[in-house]
Amino acid sequence: MTTKTGFLLLDRSRQVAVQVHEILKERILTVSLQPGTALSRASLMEEFGVSQTPVRDALLRLQEDGLVDIFPQYATRVSRIDVDHARQAQFLRLSVEVEAVRRLVRTSPKETADALDRVLRQQQAVADPSTYDQFDTLDREFHRVLYERSGNNLLWKVIRQQSVHLDRLRRLNLPMEGKIQSLLREHRAIVDGVREGDEEDAVSALRKHLSGTLSIIDAIRAKFPTFIYEPAAEARSNARVG
Repeated sequence: MTTKTGFLLLDRSRQVAVQVHEILKERILTVSLQPGTALSRASLMEEFGVSQTPVRDALLRLQEDGLVDIFPQYATRVSRIDVDHARQAQFLRLSVEVEAVRRLVRTSPKETADALDRVLRQQQAVADPSTYDQFDTLDREFHRVLYERSGNNLLWKVIRQQSVHLDRLRRLNLPMEGKIQSLLREHRAIVDGVREGDEEDAVSALRKHLSGTLSIIDAIRAKFPTFIYEPAAEARSNARVG
């Protein structure tokens, strides 16, 4: 929302820098701000109706998140998507969520399946390209249930902080043909495995689901070559050139 003067409306009861950071981070995660986009401090000050300090602080926090590259006295640009970082985030999620599912299947299969199913039904209601944002938010909510019900809320916060590059890859993947329906089927398989108390089926469905985006990284790279950064691959390429 904007004010009558054209500024983006901020909640003045909260820290301004925090809100600017949150808004820019969401734009980057949803690829509204594409990798390589230059971020002008002057333009951001004008858009948000704030001074230089909160904009500077927000950009520094985004740099800590790994979402922007700051070149002093030159430019600030949205970072490319770090595939190596995304792979490590995927490994972390697999390690935690597989254990969470195992425990929940053993201790509360029906209650967990019911909680997951409620989110899945909401997600099915917004399974349309015009509602990507809502669909993606509910996708995260589906997984948050696993952390909450297994008593790992603090780990959920850690996972969210570490998953920024994986989230960006997923967002590039989401519009691809058939992806939404595939995600819904995978979520349904997880719910069914949990409800039936079949630990191995539930874990297998979860593994398949969490591996989906990186399993087609070649297709994503081919479609968005300038968005992707793979340090190991680029180092090998530079070594060959040298």
